[in-house]
Amino acid sequence: MSESASTLGRPVGSRGEDTRRRIVAATMRCVAEVGYARATIREIARAANVTSSVLYHYFPNKAEIVKAAYVDLSAAAMPGLLDSAKQSGGLVHKLVAVMHRGGEIVQEYPYALAFDRAVRAPGVADAELATIGETIFASLRGLVEDLVWQAHRDGELNPDVTPPAAAEAVFALMRGLYDHASLATPDQFATTVHAVKLLLLGTLMTSDNRGQSATPTGPATSPRSP
Repeated sequence: MSESASTLGRPVGSRGEDTRRRIVAATMRCVAEVGYARATIREIARAANVTSSVLYHYFPNKAEIVKAAYVDLSAAAMPGLLDSAKQSGGLVHKLVAVMHRGGEIVQEYPYALAFDRAVRAPGVADAELATIGETIFASLRGLVEDLVWQAHRDGELNPDVTPPAAAEAVFALMRGLYDHASLATPDQFATTVHAVKLLLLGTLMTSDNRGQSATPTGPATSPRSP
């Protein structure tokens, strides 16, 4: 075997876990860039700098690599998010810490969000993959719900808002924030998180504008029928 072929198949001195990691990372990138169906084993192997036969030594098919990518993402994300939620202070400080760490994870794995969207896009035959993808967001949703319910028990939550509604609002905000993180620079993301913190604290607006039009108008405030 030639030196170039040996390098392509299994680089000299590389460890099995390093090769596996490269394959998973290449899969995330290829799926994110061209979609699940068009990301072939050959293209993934080329992006990982291995041969297709070496790739099959680690994974039997593309679906298994995608599953491994989700497992790796969850293992990388959840411990840091859980640690962030243990920050001292009230609900807002904990949520901001979780948002900040989540944004860092998105920037550490720049293809993660596009990869997830591609796997869960209409037309992907393997429905199990979409279910696995939802587990990461389900874990994040559960973390948010736990924080909100604790704030409710501690009397931090506005009594006009139910804990489920508050959790949904925060989770929706996080999803949008992480989409922003995938495109923003670290400095841009940090300033956005700071603005979100002010928003949650109710201090985003100046004191002169705060509280104006606080009562919504329209159908949402119409009296209920008896």
